[in-house]
Amino acid sequence: MLIIGSHVSFSNMQLLGSLKEALSYGANTFMFYTGAPTNTVRKPINEIFTTEAYELMNENNIKLKDIICHAPYIVNLANRSNEDKYNFSVNFLKSEISRCEQLGITRLVLHPGSAVGISKEEGIENIVNGLNQILYPECKVTILLETMAGKGSELGCDLEEIQKIINGVDNKNCIGVCLDTCHLNDAGYDMQDFDTYLNEFDQIIGLDKIGCIHINDSKNTKGSHKDRHANIGFGTLGFTTLNNIVYNPKLENIPKILETPYIGDTDEDKERLYPPYKFEIEMFKNKQFDQDVLNKIRAYYKK
Repeated sequence: MLIIGSHVSFSNMQLLGSLKEALSYGANTFMFYTGAPTNTVRKPINEIFTTEAYELMNENNIKLKDIICHAPYIVNLANRSNEDKYNFSVNFLKSEISRCEQLGITRLVLHPGSAVGISKEEGIENIVNGLNQILYPECKVTILLETMAGKGSELGCDLEEIQKIINGVDNKNCIGVCLDTCHLNDAGYDMQDFDTYLNEFDQIIGLDKIGCIHINDSKNTKGSHKDRHANIGFGTLGFTTLNNIVYNPKLENIPKILETPYIGDTDEDKERLYPPYKFEIEMFKNKQFDQDVLNKIRAYYKK
């Protein structure tokens, strides 16, 4: 069965609001941040919203194990030049793990970090040290290291770097990988030959470590190291390539999450942005690209 959804908001009724937004897109999974992705301000979990979300999930045959949480972008375990900031990142991720456990979420996506002003080897060592402080034997949450585009001093842009991090983690049952199609393309991997990439991944890391896939087109050519997402079918990857990844039999039970850009439109001299996910999910369900989908998105939200 295709397990597909998108990034949704957590700000309105928390997990219940996230679920309702996902259902409006025709999704059967979703990904959320427990607060803003650009800061670490977090509100207490509302148990009433969580319980109501569970009930609505059951009614719609959505499995809690398929729901994904994402850690904020600003957490950087790779840089330890400021010990206070490093310890803050470690402690924040500990609390984020606790919030996920409170919500019943078992997968947390994390950008590995950037080795600012230090070697990649030192950065990887810092990441491993942080993860070994965060993860514990009884931990119910798996941290999924996201594959990165290699922008600047980003770590995790090739299989060998991810392997080194995973090899250094003590509690290996609590560590996995989130693939991002845009990032993989921008890092230099050929997404049109995705089976070759998966075979290499299996040999170096193991396919059982893949816990989530971000399905995004890219505005950039292969190996550009820029990380700019495009709407499905309107980037350098194209719909056919992404559809083949979505339906790859080796990834059948892995949640696929869209993080594509909102669609812009000018209405009465005001710029408006509309989520594309309902229509992009439909294209994948139908296995057919709609060249006019962007205009259909604008028309739908103007009603």
